[in-house]
Amino acid sequence: MYKLLIRLGMLTLCALVSLGTFAQEAAKSSYDPHVLFHPLFNFQPGNEYRTGGGSPGPKYWQNRADYKINVALDEAAATLTGDVEISYKNNSPEALEFIWLQLDQNAFSDSSRGGETTPITGGRFGNVGFEGGNKISDVTVQVGKGKAVTAMYIINDTRMQIRLTEPLKANGEMIKIKIGFSFKIPEYGSDRMGTLQTQNGMIYEIAQWYPRVCVYDDIEGWNVLPYLGAGEFYLEYGDFEYAITVPWDHIVVGSGELMNPGEVLTKEQMNRLDQARKSDATVMIRTAEEVTNPQSRPKQSGTLTWRFRCQQTRDVAWATSKAFVWDAARLNLPSGKTALAQSVYPVEDGGPRGWGRSTEYVKASIEFYSNYVYEYTYPVATNVAGIVGGMEYPGIVFCAHSDRGESLWGVTDHEFGHNWFPMIVGNNERKYAWMDEGFNTFMNFLSTDAFNNGEYKSNQMDDLQRLAPAIFRDDADPIMTIPDVVQTRNLGFEAYYKPAIGLVMLREQVLGKERFDYAFREYVKRWAFKHPTPYDFFRTMEDAAGEDLGWFWRGWFFENYKLDQSVKDVVYVEQNPQKGSLITIENLDQWAMPATIELEEANGKKTRVELPVEVWQRGGTWTFRGNTEQPLRSVRIDPDRKLPDINPGNNAWKPIRYSAPIPN
Repeated sequence: MYKLLIRLGMLTLCALVSLGTFAQEAAKSSYDPHVLFHPLFNFQPGNEYRTGGGSPGPKYWQNRADYKINVALDEAAATLTGDVEISYKNNSPEALEFIWLQLDQNAFSDSSRGGETTPITGGRFGNVGFEGGNKISDVTVQVGKGKAVTAMYIINDTRMQIRLTEPLKANGEMIKIKIGFSFKIPEYGSDRMGTLQTQNGMIYEIAQWYPRVCVYDDIEGWNVLPYLGAGEFYLEYGDFEYAITVPWDHIVVGSGELMNPGEVLTKEQMNRLDQARKSDATVMIRTAEEVTNPQSRPKQSGTLTWRFRCQQTRDVAWATSKAFVWDAARLNLPSGKTALAQSVYPVEDGGPRGWGRSTEYVKASIEFYSNYVYEYTYPVATNVAGIVGGMEYPGIVFCAHSDRGESLWGVTDHEFGHNWFPMIVGNNERKYAWMDEGFNTFMNFLSTDAFNNGEYKSNQMDDLQRLAPAIFRDDADPIMTIPDVVQTRNLGFEAYYKPAIGLVMLREQVLGKERFDYAFREYVKRWAFKHPTPYDFFRTMEDAAGEDLGWFWRGWFFENYKLDQSVKDVVYVEQNPQKGSLITIENLDQWAMPATIELEEANGKKTRVELPVEVWQRGGTWTFRGNTEQPLRSVRIDPDRKLPDINPGNNAWKPIRYSAPIPN
């Protein structure tokens, strides 16, 4: 997470008498209200699938994919081998003559598009110097009650097309697809998955590990952008059952619920888990001392198969190691239900100054978001310490084993925030990274301030004027840019921080907290387990908050418009300070925001004037009357520095200083 050092300067005010007024040095305005407040910019008619108010329409549909997966880990060969059965239901109004699947493991290869487009500096792209990727076998399809037949298919980079001999009928016909697959596990899979050698064994973090159906939707049909690394995932919802066969001495954690604890855990571990489900304090399930004790496993040779189930989800991931220390605690949810928070980590990274606090962090994060937007929907929330610096999956996240203290809180909180965006609200991450990264980062600001009475409270948002040069960089990409198109150096701001800052301003400066929070929750409620577009979000926020925000979306999300507010001039009514003042403010650049102006009189009295954004609808200047009774000592626009004003040097007006003549 970016850490921003903010320093507020103190102003020394002199009680001087003004003979007149001081006007700011004239600046040429580039502001055009006809552009910012264009009536057709935000004009997007609704339809039967997605309404003009931002809700799923009466004929909204989405397809469904249920998965049954069986795999086995070969530690010696560092490979994963298995098969997947996909039950795919075509709920669309169109017959499908072919089905597209994602083979994301193919990105982890020199020959992939991701590998070939990886810059020298690296990043979340394909793996250079690693000959990975899927080996596909035994592809069959079965429609209805017919017989399974060998499928005709082609593979192109990270995509696989299955061509059907008969179209899959519209409005509910199902097909079963069975695929055998295997792949070599990358040591570092583009910060998504990989392996870490620890003093007591290897940690495997496994994701993007099975062939997955692409989304077919009412917006684009098949969504088949290749997986290059920066853009993440867009997936269908369904139920998952998966079985992981590993060496006997491993502990496995995964998305969803462990279905066969009696086969893979000791009686003592099951008793401790029962205790943890009733405890707000962290309970040890497998202690550091037990990691090297064979009796901490129910058998001492061969393999064990761990079986998991995760329902109403878009993906599953898992991790395994013989090196895991394991602890857990209860999650308390708003409805009165409970779930389980747990963490697994190597011995060397535990303790009260390290991962020993991880479960505390998991618990605080999930309980906060469950109360703020929508109740957590999975039975377990698992944090895994490994090589991955931070990556999210339903009910399980991978965080860097080396993180400590505030750093571990930050990454844990961020990755679990993703269980709302995009795990519950299933936006298209391939195209709109800001709809999960930005929304999540916004929520992280709130949860961090709330955690443990402000233990890690940040001042990141206290001075947006200081942030303005970074936000409005000359080479910045618009937020509404596909992640694979955004310059690598810009992704942190354009996908994470700029949209998050925009939501903070929308909440605090435009709508107010109560209206924003209501509308934000409404968006999550409407689109939980569905596929919203950016316009569905924009429409819902406007509909539920009761505000036309086209000017906001255009300037902040679609364009790189800058903000430059200023105090232009001050005069007194009839040149008499006791009759009040006339203050002229300006909007000098192409974006606009509501204006807060602080007036300080010679006697030290301060008053504030709050003006809505509509004052800028007819032009870039606005004059208002200040109900002042004494000469003004200063006039300042955006006195709390809550807006990213690109030129704060023109934000303040002060009277001209002078020395009174000495009488004869």
